[in-house]
Amino acid sequence: MGMLAAAAADSALLASPQASLVRRRRRLSGAWALRLRPATSHGVAALRVQSFVPKCYVTNVEVDVSTVNKEETFDDHPSLPSVCSIPVVNLRGDVLDSSPFPLHDRASCPSDFEELPVLSEGEQHTLASTPAHPAGLYALYASYLFGNLVEQLWNFAWPAALAILHPNLLPVAIVGFFTKLSVFVGAPIVGKLMDHFPRIPMYTALNAVQVATQLISAATVIYALRNLSHGSTTAVVLRPWFIALVAAGAIERLAGLALGVSMERDWVVLLAGTNRPVALAQANAVLNRLDLVCETVGASVFGLLLSRYHPVTCLKIACGLMICSFPVLVMLGQLINRVSCHALDSSRTATDESICTDLLDVRRIVQNSLSAIKHGWNEYKQQTVLPASAATVFLNFNVALAPGAIMTALLMHRGISPSIVGAFSGLCSIMGLVATFISSSLVKRVGILKAGAAGLIFQASLLSIALTVYWAGSISQRTPLLIFLASIALSRLGHMSYDVVGTQIVQTGVPASKANLIGGMEVSIASLAELVMLAMAIIANDVSHFGFLAILSVSSVAGAAWMFCRWLTNPTDEQRELFMFDPLYQVQAV
Repeated sequence: MGMLAAAAADSALLASPQASLVRRRRRLSGAWALRLRPATSHGVAALRVQSFVPKCYVTNVEVDVSTVNKEETFDDHPSLPSVCSIPVVNLRGDVLDSSPFPLHDRASCPSDFEELPVLSEGEQHTLASTPAHPAGLYALYASYLFGNLVEQLWNFAWPAALAILHPNLLPVAIVGFFTKLSVFVGAPIVGKLMDHFPRIPMYTALNAVQVATQLISAATVIYALRNLSHGSTTAVVLRPWFIALVAAGAIERLAGLALGVSMERDWVVLLAGTNRPVALAQANAVLNRLDLVCETVGASVFGLLLSRYHPVTCLKIACGLMICSFPVLVMLGQLINRVSCHALDSSRTATDESICTDLLDVRRIVQNSLSAIKHGWNEYKQQTVLPASAATVFLNFNVALAPGAIMTALLMHRGISPSIVGAFSGLCSIMGLVATFISSSLVKRVGILKAGAAGLIFQASLLSIALTVYWAGSISQRTPLLIFLASIALSRLGHMSYDVVGTQIVQTGVPASKANLIGGMEVSIASLAELVMLAMAIIANDVSHFGFLAILSVSSVAGAAWMFCRWLTNPTDEQRELFMFDPLYQVQAV
């Protein structure tokens, strides 16, 4: 009995994940047939199996059978649950003998074991390009498109309404400053919460918070448009309605960014597949295209409404869209999970109620925020893909040589025609859209790592050309001006390409249990970078200081390219293992 129990224990060990490391011999005697009988309600005893694997294949295991009784039962072990069934295994002497089973010897192997299925190179490329849950991805695109469209419309609506309300830019700047500050402080704690809550309930809650704060913000602006007469800037920013607008705007932006991080860093990875790089690159590219389309359409729609209706009427229309968006987004979230075979129900980390309760304690909000930032930073700096994420943060320092308020102010100050300024902004948007197509093609051809390096080097090179033309002091002339603007517009190809590729690198390198925490921390640091550049722009507020801001912008992009390329050329073992299928490290291995 003792030897038979030992044999049973070894068979259980061979069914474990460490089966390839196990070699055992047992001597059994006599005429033999080993039968394992499942427990029944009549009390037939058997071994308790804690974890049963339906199919387990063990290779290169030597079995020598010579000593076993004809038939034995296990009477001193607790019975198995009635739902557990173990098939009868008959060992016959004409099948197994005391010699090892030589899989390498084709002549002595059964025909079923002569060849193991191996995917061809074409099949591997096909698999890499096929999403794990294509129907779930399409539902994700629909949810992302609808939610982002409403969000971008509101992002254009509130500053436009404030500009109509008061001609000074200070109210808009104050709301923007506290929005960035809230993201810097709150993104780590929200990311940590998202990693400890189920995905679908958290998605529903964030949508509810975002819609509610958008409605509160719209109500405050409508109240101001109806009741406020023109007064000093100080009188405006100290009003209760403006304070409520600042608070609601900060919470709304934080909820919106949390939803973006959740979809772009977590959901899309599960639906496309972490081991399917081309499919993931294509999914990231589609999300970026939708974002650019929503940004353009949202601003255009609200601008068209403002040209035809009173601002209060336009805000009421926006409020109606916000109210309608909530049930639609909740329904789409449920649909994504349903058509993807409930992939979003897979657990990341065990839900710890004590952690969630502590994080939501309003009385300790400052302490929790500092603790979350410290914890998030410690996790962030330990990631293998830290240089790739840091390169994304560095790109946020480029506020001068990019389409935006500073560039517009420079061009208008130099007397450039508004039509040229408008054409420049449109060309930059087109380049960003084209880059989403180029990035997925680059990933397919040269791999994700080389594609990222190409995007950063391309952007840094073109911005260097633009900086050289600017310092030549001749952008008031037509040809140098066109070269200056064309270099900046073409640099958006590299910028948006790396935006797609860098996101995928971080998606690949960060475990699902920390996806939201690391994503929130990256957004927080990027907001800090924007705050720093905002402070620089305030200090160097004269257009004559644009050259200083341009140098900072080019330096940040060049630093991002240098950091990323250095990371590629000096890989760690963990980095090689993480990107073992990338062509860069496959070629180096050969």
